[in-house]
Amino acid sequence: MKPILIVDDEEAIARLIARTLTNAGYSCRAVTSSTQAADLLEHNSYDLVLLDVMMPEIDGFDLLQYILPTGTPCIFLTAKGALADRVRGLHMGADDYIVKPFEPAELIARVEAVLRRTGRGSLLFTAWDVAVDTAACRVTRVGSPVQLTPKEYDLLLILLRNRGSVLYRDYLYETVWGEDEMLDNTRTLDTHIQRLRRKLGWEDRITTIHRVGYRLENEEP
Repeated sequence: MKPILIVDDEEAIARLIARTLTNAGYSCRAVTSSTQAADLLEHNSYDLVLLDVMMPEIDGFDLLQYILPTGTPCIFLTAKGALADRVRGLHMGADDYIVKPFEPAELIARVEAVLRRTGRGSLLFTAWDVAVDTAACRVTRVGSPVQLTPKEYDLLLILLRNRGSVLYRDYLYETVWGEDEMLDNTRTLDTHIQRLRRKLGWEDRITTIHRVGYRLENEEP
């Protein structure tokens, strides 16, 4: 797996993006100069470029023209949220266009979608006898396929990325189902957790934290 190149002239934002993706298991390189990014692209290969539009010296739209011949996928990350800007970026060849501010979960999901679509950046998570191949969206247990619904799969990835940490119910609802989606059944999350436990044999490995949320336990050394 090759690194992801992050190009944003705001250093704090570049660091935040890098930390978010590093915590999700990706290798990153962050720069705040479009000319530095061009130099890096000339001498190195990357699985993906996350590119701010409003850059000094060379703006993101112009830098994209340098990136496209390399065949490297590119996602624009920008505060320029007007429809005309989004359409322009996509017509020029960007693989996606994310408007700031954005939630970390959205960023990770968009990155994974582009990497999966372009056949790059596969991540493999393992826990006990379960393996998850994010490039193929494939889950296996002792080598045999496990059939999960899209929501069960998303929930499993969040648990794996945050092993040992308590995840609040509200966070899981918002991340998996979206804050704008109305849930008719308040036990939807509990039902999905129960199904994951049963399908993966994790009855004693996904712990319920009463009135708080859930935690995927770490494996004992």
